[in-house]
Amino acid sequence: MVRWSWFRQAAGRLRRRWPQVAEATVAATVAWVLASRLVGHPEPFFAPTTALTVLGQARGHRRRRAVEVVLGVAGGVLVGDVVVQALGPGRSWTVLVVVLLTIVLAVAVGASSVLVTQAAISALYLVVVAPPTETWVPLRFVDALIGGAVALVASQLVGTRHPLAPLSAEFRRTFGELADVLRAVADALDGRDHAAARAALDRARGMDAAVGRLRAGVDAAGEALTLHVRRRQSGRLRSIGASLGQVDHAVRDVRVLARAGVTLTRLPDPPPAGLGGALRSLADAVHAAGEVFAADLDCRDDDAAEHAGRAEAAALAAVRDAGRLFTPGRPLPLAMIVGSVRIAVIDLLTGVGVDDGRVLGRVDEALGLPAV
Repeated sequence: MVRWSWFRQAAGRLRRRWPQVAEATVAATVAWVLASRLVGHPEPFFAPTTALTVLGQARGHRRRRAVEVVLGVAGGVLVGDVVVQALGPGRSWTVLVVVLLTIVLAVAVGASSVLVTQAAISALYLVVVAPPTETWVPLRFVDALIGGAVALVASQLVGTRHPLAPLSAEFRRTFGELADVLRAVADALDGRDHAAARAALDRARGMDAAVGRLRAGVDAAGEALTLHVRRRQSGRLRSIGASLGQVDHAVRDVRVLARAGVTLTRLPDPPPAGLGGALRSLADAVHAAGEVFAADLDCRDDDAAEHAGRAEAAALAAVRDAGRLFTPGRPLPLAMIVGSVRIAVIDLLTGVGVDDGRVLGRVDEALGLPAV
């Protein structure tokens, strides 16, 4: 039973990622053919390896990131080739100079830590594994450029078929993480677990990076759409980009909520029963909101409307349940949580396109506040 379950999971992973498998296989093969047969290099190892590296490191990012990866790998190869020619392979001084120069150059041009490491590994390979060439012509540097160019073309051709797919997946991932943070806070409050509450707060603080990935994903999708005219998708992308401010606000609201949860677990009296349920309803609303963005990017209007309805229903339930818990004499941290739930719901529903006036009225009504 376990064995068949593993095979089903493996088959599912292959079905989901077969385009990446085909893309990497074709890109590496094409890079080898171009370098070996058309250019005439005898052992163009770095052509397919650079193609695979660029596809792995730059997939889903802006073209600038992909170009940086190409230049980083090719630069490492060039530095390694030159130093090995000058000092000889397999020597301690050669290793020291190659690694030092490669890292210094990569850091100087502002490369990421992953790119710095990849460039150093490429250069180090020439020192300890690959035999030196008998010519000063940087054939392996040219091979790396060929492989990188093939990877760039392949990634752009595949990306233009579904240019918004990576951003759609990023929205699902980000909102899923935010919902998990809320559920972790709810579990910590139900169990009066201060350590778990602190861990949830740490996760909430890390969500700023997720919002940054969303902004980068919007920029990358915009670049992908420039390769062809898709006015409908371009309009959706602009609308979603404008909503990122509300998403950022919702993330900040959850962080305030998590901080109040940490304080609440320190108090001698237990949190009121039902608070965890309210936060789980808010988590359901967050998850549904992520599906709204994803469906909107995929041009599935009916699905987006359905998920928006679920998000609104779950969000109002969270406000209603949280508002019932705040009675006279309750501690300040509980008031902060209830207030954060209200503000997070407003930001969340505004972000998915619910009218501002309607959101405020429905939220305050669910909270039991008098209509203005």
